[in-house]
Amino acid sequence: MKVDVLLGLQWGDEGKGKIVDVLTPNYEIIARFQGGPNAGHTLEFEGIKHVLHTIPSGIFRKDALNLIGNGVVIDPVVFQKEIEKLAPFNLDLKKTLLISKKAHLIIPTHRLLDAASETSKGKNKIGSTLKGIGPTYMDKTGRNGLRIGDIFAPNFMEKYNILVGKHKGMLKHYEDFEYNLEALEAEFFVGIDLLKSLTCVDSEQFINDALKAGKRILAEGAQGTMLDIDFGTYPFVTSSNTVTAGTCTGLGIAPTKIGNVIGIFKAYCTRVGSGPFPTELLDEVGEQIRQEGREFGSTTGRPRRCGWVDLPAMKYAIMINGVTELSMMKADVLSCFEKIKVCTHYEINGEVVDYLPFDINDVEVKPIYEELEGWNCDLTQLQSFEEAPQALKDYVLYLEKALEVPITVVSVGPDRNQTLSNKK
Repeated sequence: MKVDVLLGLQWGDEGKGKIVDVLTPNYEIIARFQGGPNAGHTLEFEGIKHVLHTIPSGIFRKDALNLIGNGVVIDPVVFQKEIEKLAPFNLDLKKTLLISKKAHLIIPTHRLLDAASETSKGKNKIGSTLKGIGPTYMDKTGRNGLRIGDIFAPNFMEKYNILVGKHKGMLKHYEDFEYNLEALEAEFFVGIDLLKSLTCVDSEQFINDALKAGKRILAEGAQGTMLDIDFGTYPFVTSSNTVTAGTCTGLGIAPTKIGNVIGIFKAYCTRVGSGPFPTELLDEVGEQIRQEGREFGSTTGRPRRCGWVDLPAMKYAIMINGVTELSMMKADVLSCFEKIKVCTHYEINGEVVDYLPFDINDVEVKPIYEELEGWNCDLTQLQSFEEAPQALKDYVLYLEKALEVPITVVSVGPDRNQTLSNKK
């Protein structure tokens, strides 16, 4: 058996949580492989909207095991609140939720460092969610971090205090930055006690044993390809590898164990925070997409920047990830437009290119568009892709031809039932 991978191809917020939830009946294990509580994976069913930050999106399917892998960073405070929101659904989390002992902890001073650093950057902010993600990964690579397995060690408090001492020294360099660490620590240690009560495992051994046993596994990514620390629009990126390769390091599986790679993208494009966005629409069309799509961050509440779909960036993401099939989300949002635009090329310094170059931060990137017919009708009641208007079918065919990858799923609404199969 091999591990299938599901990840975002844009700047995050593509709708990964919904598709994981839809696909989970086909799998026995759902495993998150990177990121942290900066993720906001939204699921909607039976009239209820759920937003998950750390817990894998298969958690509502009673027959699935959900694993938080070693590549994830965990904030015990956010995690506890997430667990509390699941309480009304009577989920047996001790049996269905597993946590890697090698996953790193976000401690209160990580969040303080994140806030202090971002504030100090002024107009050069990178758009951090201020969840402490970056400082935690920095301590991980700097070999100072604390891991889930450490909370069971008799010298955990000693390790914790050493790390906090280091952080306090760093915080002194930020003038006029005030904080109350004691208040933050109180809820942090309550969260630590909750983590101790759950099932923590040697996740790399668990996942490989499961593969040997023939278990069907889906790896769930967070954020999106264009936010990858190596291949995204650096420095306006996240602190982890959001691409397929991150599955190997974030779960402890070999590259030869990767199966299908499912790339998720919106029928248009969005971005939260700072950084380049070639197809961004700073007009009434962009605002209309934002309002129709309810494009406000599920984690931060920040309004998302909106624009038309970007094929050069998509081709790049497909190449980096080895995508084998695509899921197109939020087709229903574009139902209000008579015409839809697709960016096919960039014009940079007078040169027309159809790929993503090294740096689009400090150069003027002019998107070149093709215009297609919109479907201009409600899609939310569709029961099958065969019933879809011809203009939507033409849009899907156009994208498939341009991207050279089949679009096997088309989403026409937020509910898990508003998901159309396009497998040929």
